[in-house]
Amino acid sequence: MYLCAERSKTGGKVRIPGSKSHTIRSLFIASLCEGKSQIRNPLISNDALSALKTCRSLGAVIEQHNDYYSAQGFGGIPSTPEDIIDVGNSGTTLRFAVMAAALGNGYSVFTGDYQIRRRPLAPLIDAINGLGAEAVSTRSNGMAPVIVKGRASGGKISLDAVTSQYLSSILISAPLLDNDTEITLTRLNEVPYVEMTLWWLDKQGIKYQNDNFEHFHIYGRQKYKPFDMAIPGDFSSATFFMVLAAISGGEFILENLDMTAPQGDKRVLSILAQMGSEVKILENAVYIKGNRLKGMEIDMNSIPDALPAMAVASCFAEGETRLVNVPQARLKETDRIHVMCQELSKMGADITELEDGLVIRQSRLKGCRVSGHYDHRVVMSLAVAGLNSDGVTIIDTAEAMNVTFPEFADFVRKCGGSLEMKDTDS
Repeated sequence: MYLCAERSKTGGKVRIPGSKSHTIRSLFIASLCEGKSQIRNPLISNDALSALKTCRSLGAVIEQHNDYYSAQGFGGIPSTPEDIIDVGNSGTTLRFAVMAAALGNGYSVFTGDYQIRRRPLAPLIDAINGLGAEAVSTRSNGMAPVIVKGRASGGKISLDAVTSQYLSSILISAPLLDNDTEITLTRLNEVPYVEMTLWWLDKQGIKYQNDNFEHFHIYGRQKYKPFDMAIPGDFSSATFFMVLAAISGGEFILENLDMTAPQGDKRVLSILAQMGSEVKILENAVYIKGNRLKGMEIDMNSIPDALPAMAVASCFAEGETRLVNVPQARLKETDRIHVMCQELSKMGADITELEDGLVIRQSRLKGCRVSGHYDHRVVMSLAVAGLNSDGVTIIDTAEAMNVTFPEFADFVRKCGGSLEMKDTDS
C-alpha cells in the first residue's frame, strides 16, 4: 500500500488511541495472575493483537470486545504451547514472552516476521539461561527463532539492556520464580519504559529493590492479582500530531492524554515547547500550536521511538538540530537513524548521520517517492513531512501503520490533511 501526501492546512481535535506499551504490559500481567482481569480502552492494533494471541498460546483465556479485553490468567505457570508462537512484528511481545515461557515446564518456540528475526535477543537469552532455564537461538545468532525450556528458578545475573525491553521482561516474570532474582545492569537505555513497568509492579504490590537503575533485587514467590484498569492514551502515537502541529502552524487539541501517566514520549511536548511551539496542558488533553521553531541539541536516549518524527521536525527548525545519544534506534524495526537520513535526504533535507543520531539543518522539503521500509513510525513520520512539503510525497509500505496506529490516515484527513491510501503508486 502507498500513502500519498500533499501540503495541507491542518488542525483540529484528535482522540489519541490507547498506549501500546501499557496495553502489552497489561495483557502479560493479566495472563500471569490468578483470576479474571478487565483491560478497558486498550490499543487495538497488530502489535497489541500479537501480544493477545501470544498470551493465549501460553494459556490465558482472553476475550476481545469492542472497547475492552477480559483475561483469565494462568496463575504464573504457562502452558506448553501447542504450536510455534509467531509474534508478528512485535518486539515487545517477543521479549516479554520468552521470559514468561521460562516460568513453565515445557518447550516453547517463538518466531516473528522478517524484521523480528533480525532484532537482537542475545542478552535476554543469556539472562534466561543464567536464571536456570534453557534458551537457545535456533540459528546461533542471538535472534529469533528462539526455543525456551523452563522452569527458571531465579539467581544472580548481569544484563546489557541496550533495549529496556530486556529488563522489563525479567522484572515482570521474576516475582513468580521460586527464588529471588538479582540483576546488575551493565547498560540501560530507555529508562522511562522501565519506570512504566515498575508502575505496574507497584500497582500490584510487587516487592523489589531498585538501586538507581543499576541493580535490582526482585523477591520470589509472589503473585499477581486480577485488576480492572483503563489504558491511558499513547504519547508515542500522539508525537506525530505534535510534530504536525509544530511544523504546520496549526492548532491541535490531542485528547485522551494524561500527563501523570508514566510514558517517556510525553517529553516531546516540552522539547517542542523549547523549540518554539505553544503548548498548554488541559484536563486529559494537550493543546499545541505551531510557531517559529529553533534548532537545539536533544538527548534522545529516553525517547528513541520519537526519533523519526523529531527528525522531520528538525528540518523545519532554524539553524541546526542535533538528535544524539540514541544508538539503540538502529535496533528497532529498521535502523531508524540510517533510514530517516536516507529518506529525508531524498526530500531535500540537509541531514548528516552520526553513530548515535542525526544532525539536521533547516531545509525546504520537496515531495517525491520515499520508502517507509515496513516501519510504522517511519511511514507516519514521512507522511507528516509530506503534508508540509512542496509537491506530492508517495510513501510505500504504508500498511505498516497498522502495527500501532491503524486510524492515523483517517485522523489526519479529519484534520484537513491531504493523505490518501492507494493500492498503487500511480
